[in-house]
Amino acid sequence: MNDYQIGKLGRLTDPMYLPKGGTHYQKISWDDAFKKIAEHLNKLDSPNEAAFYTSGRTSNEASFVYQLFAKEFGTNNMPDCSNMCHETSGTALIPVIGIGKGTVKLEDFDDADVVVIIGQNPGTNAPRMMSALEKTKNNGGKIIAINPLPEAGLMGFHNPQQLNGVIGNGVKLADLYLPVKINGDMALLKALERLLLEMEAKFPGQVLDMDFISEKTMGFEAFAEQFENPSFHIDALARECGVRREDLDEAASMLAFKKKIIVCWGMGLTQQPNGVDMIREIVNILLLKGSIGIKGGGVCPVRGHSNVQGNRTMLINEKPTEAQLDRLQEYFGFQVPRAHGYDVVRAIKAIHEGKIKFMFCMGGNFLSATPDTTYTANAMRKLELLVCVSTKLNRGHLIHGKEAIILPTYGRSDKDIVNGEVQIVTAENSMGVVQYSKGMLDAVSDNLINETQIACRMAMETLKDRSVVDWQRYHDSYDAVRDDIEQCIPGFENFNVRVREKGGFYLPNRARDEQYFVPQLDGKAPFTLTELPVNSLEADEFMMATTRTHDQFNTTIYGLDDRYRGIKNERRVIFMNQKDIDSLGFKAGDKVDLYNFDDGIERVAPLFVIVSYQIPEKNTMTYFPETNVLVSVNNVVKDSNMPASKYVKIQIKKHDPAVYKKVDEMLIQGEIDS
Repeated sequence: MNDYQIGKLGRLTDPMYLPKGGTHYQKISWDDAFKKIAEHLNKLDSPNEAAFYTSGRTSNEASFVYQLFAKEFGTNNMPDCSNMCHETSGTALIPVIGIGKGTVKLEDFDDADVVVIIGQNPGTNAPRMMSALEKTKNNGGKIIAINPLPEAGLMGFHNPQQLNGVIGNGVKLADLYLPVKINGDMALLKALERLLLEMEAKFPGQVLDMDFISEKTMGFEAFAEQFENPSFHIDALARECGVRREDLDEAASMLAFKKKIIVCWGMGLTQQPNGVDMIREIVNILLLKGSIGIKGGGVCPVRGHSNVQGNRTMLINEKPTEAQLDRLQEYFGFQVPRAHGYDVVRAIKAIHEGKIKFMFCMGGNFLSATPDTTYTANAMRKLELLVCVSTKLNRGHLIHGKEAIILPTYGRSDKDIVNGEVQIVTAENSMGVVQYSKGMLDAVSDNLINETQIACRMAMETLKDRSVVDWQRYHDSYDAVRDDIEQCIPGFENFNVRVREKGGFYLPNRARDEQYFVPQLDGKAPFTLTELPVNSLEADEFMMATTRTHDQFNTTIYGLDDRYRGIKNERRVIFMNQKDIDSLGFKAGDKVDLYNFDDGIERVAPLFVIVSYQIPEKNTMTYFPETNVLVSVNNVVKDSNMPASKYVKIQIKKHDPAVYKKVDEMLIQGEIDS
């Protein structure tokens, strides 16, 4: 069965248990499930032999309680979905603007002169953002789209909330499309910087905000001097990025005499090996223009999952700060663990090495979301116990530890009833707004409990009298959880009252609100010196990036179509430039197998259909999770250690039916090793 078919099997209604050596899951009571979890946790030689994964669907309340249990248990092993999507953004932004989040509000799009969208497909990944971009256009703003694939939603947007949007011809949102090569973004950004510097020389004081640079930044002189390097000549940069010189000139002209500039990005940047540097290069451009901390301007990392940003605010973090740990220890009175834990990539390796024996997944589909699928699957089989909190089945339930438990829970749309009242839960969006939601549908089963209660019952059964936390209080009241969040995390003052107000509330953001950036630099923002990457391919190699379809939300597959790209009833496709198809002797519709040989290991993704598409030569695009199997666990982003799923070298060969035997051998060998 494929992921789409597995997901269509329906909602989970009861806890399920797979015993050691078993072939089928069987029902288990909630009490027995928590006893088994506690038994496994308490027999570990060290708390650090456990890992607690978090999905972005987890609410603020559940996240806070969950991380609190992990810390009282004694570990910071808290890998989360941010380790695979926007860890790069936080890693890049904190040292240069003092906060790992965006600096714009949604209403800033109404006032923006220019919005740059780089490495992101809002029509597919953030459809609600499209109406904000439409307002930008209606108010006279311009939009620059930078991506290897043209984004159909930006070329012809139909707003379903307006009659003319449903029956009309659509609105062309993007004023300029720059078809950058995969990992050519750095060269493109440096080209824009060089052109802006040249235009400032021609029009002194009209292009760059020299007052802002002088008062709010550091390192401008060294930054400007780097462009004396011959490799930063504009024609060389144009060749590196794959964008025509005249298009670069047009983009620079659109930015030159404007100040209210927003730059948005997604995983097209964060999942490249030099993603941290590229995001800092974006900040460099905005610092040149004085475009951070103003109305209509700033940085905007677009996090597509419902509460991935809120998870991190709630201290779901394998490396919490000393200040965060000090506050928890002071308030609750237990000794918090200080050593950093494992992120996703390091957790996978630790499981493989036998250093992690127990894993608890609060939502998500860890197996399908992670890189190097065969390697990860072989690691998961080595676990003593895998516990997954889920609303429905996914592939991660089929590849499990020696024992496995599935705990069912409510969907966000389900009524979450505690003490006879429908509860609210909260989340934080990409703009730093904390809002509540309330389920409206009757639950599919009377035997469901919410994620907060799951964490509390696990804590009570595992820690018993060792705990100093009143878990029953949290179990019975979301308001009680929010009261203690207010005490432990800055910005949540009067939480229970403010979150119930229309629109919720913004969390503090000094970069946005005060133009106060890095505290260690007296509130200034440093320019960053970065290097151009060296991108080389052998004659038989192509660069592959993964993406998602319109009928997909992260690893959840809702349908087999990708209407923005004209794909019907198929997911195993590879988008290629027609010249590359011709050079290999193929034609559109041919069936091929995809190979990667990083680390000297053969990885294969069998049976893909070639689709001719508008994409730079030697670049290809495929859907995840189908091609995660080709992404080496060692192919990571510098500094953030995220999987570099947008930078995978592959070979493309004619499909050979015998390839399935090879795949089976890889999986069988993994079972033997475990």
